Amino acid sequence: MHHQEAESALPPYRILDLTEGGCRLGGRLLADLGADVITIEPPGGSPSRTGPYYKNIVDPEKSLFWWAYNANKRGITLDIARAEGRKLFKDLVRKADAVLESFAPGYLDGWKLGYADLGRIKPDIIFTSITPFGQHGPKAHYQASDLTVWASGAYLYACGNPDRAPTWISFPQTGLFGGAEGAIGTMTAIWHRNNTGEGQHVDVSMQESAMSPNFNVLQMWDVGGVEFHRLGGALYVPSTGVRQPIYFACRDGYVMILVQGGSEPFISSSARLVKWMEEEGMAPEWLVKLDWKLDYNATTMGQPIADRVGEAVEKFTLTRTKAELYGEGAINRQVLLAPVSNTRDISEDIQLKARNYWEKLEHPDLDDSVVYCGPFIRMSETPLKPRRRAPRIGEHNEEIYGEELGISREKLDSLKEKGII
Repeated sequence: MHHQEAESALPPYRILDLTEGGCRLGGRLLADLGADVITIEPPGGSPSRTGPYYKNIVDPEKSLFWWAYNANKRGITLDIARAEGRKLFKDLVRKADAVLESFAPGYLDGWKLGYADLGRIKPDIIFTSITPFGQHGPKAHYQASDLTVWASGAYLYACGNPDRAPTWISFPQTGLFGGAEGAIGTMTAIWHRNNTGEGQHVDVSMQESAMSPNFNVLQMWDVGGVEFHRLGGALYVPSTGVRQPIYFACRDGYVMILVQGGSEPFISSSARLVKWMEEEGMAPEWLVKLDWKLDYNATTMGQPIADRVGEAVEKFTLTRTKAELYGEGAINRQVLLAPVSNTRDISEDIQLKARNYWEKLEHPDLDDSVVYCGPFIRMSETPLKPRRRAPRIGEHNEEIYGEELGISREKLDSLKEKGII
C-alpha cells in the first residue's frame, strides 16, 4: 500500500503521470479514486500550466487548467532526456504500478523508457499510451489538434448548422476523452495483472475515443443507409428530412423545449405550452387550432409547419428569462422544457448544491480557498473527494526523491543545480 488512505477505492496503486493537456484527466480520475498519482513535469514546469489564470495573474503556479486536472496528485520535476533523469525515472518505475504517457509513438522507446524497456525492469508494469491515432497504422505519427481529431472521428460532421461548414466544439475535449479511457484501460489492466501477474501496454487512440459519441450515427448508416446531418439545434427526422426546432432564444439565453406531436407525452406538453401562450395573448389562432397528433406528426409533416411553429414559440420565449420559463413552464405547467445552462447557472444550480457537489480546497500559498468540481461518481463505501490542490512545480521532490527513494539532501541539491530535477 502506498500513500493514500485505505478507505479509498484504489489505495494500493501508484501511478506515474507523464501526460500533457487534457490527457491529464486520466491521472486525475485515478487520483480521485484514491490512487497515489505522481505527476512528473520538466524542470521549470509543464507546458500544460496554461491560462486562464487565477485572478488573471499570468503565472504557471496560478493556471486554472493545471489546478483542474491535477488536483489530488503529488508532483515532482524530472528531465527524462538526461541520463541521470532516466535513471531516476526507472527507480520510480520499480515502485509503481502504472505509467501514463502521451508522447508521440516511439519517443520514449528512443530513450529506452518504452514499454519493452520498462517491462524488463518491472515485468508487471502497466504502460498506458494516449496519442491522437494510436501506436500503429499509417497515421500513428501524424501531428494533431483537438479540431483535427474530432474531424477524423466523424463527430465534427454532425456539429453546426446544416447550411454552413461543420463547427468545432468550443472547449478542447478529445484529450479528455483519451485521458478518461486511459484511466479505464489502466484500471482494467491492473485488474488483469492482479489475476494473472501480467503487465501490459494499453494503447489509447483519441480518434477512436472521439468516435464513441457517434456510435448511434454510424449504426444509422449501417442499418438504414441514412446519413446523419447537422441539425443546428433541431431534431432531425430521417424519413422526411424535417428539422424540428427545439432550442429557443429567451431574454437571458436559451431554453430547450420538446415542441413535438404525434404521440404522448409530446402531444400534451405541446398543448400545455400553447395554452400558456394563449393566456398571455401570444398564440396565433392557427396554432391554437393545431392538432398535435395529426398536424404535427414527424413522419408526415413538412418543413414549413415546423418553421412556423418554431417562430411562434420563440416570439413567446423571448419575452421571458430562463428561470421564468423553467419555473412556470416546466414546473407548474409540466411542459417538456429545460434551460440551457451556462457556467454561472451551473455554479448556482440547486440540485448540485443539494448534493454538496462543489468542494473547497485550501491554497495556503494564496491565503485563499478555491471551489473545485466534486466527485464524478458517488461511492457509498469508498467515497471520492478532492483531498489536495494541484502540486506546485517540484513541490514533492524532497518527499519522493529524498524520503521514498533515499536520495540525500546533497545529491538532491546537485540534481537541481544540474537541471535534472
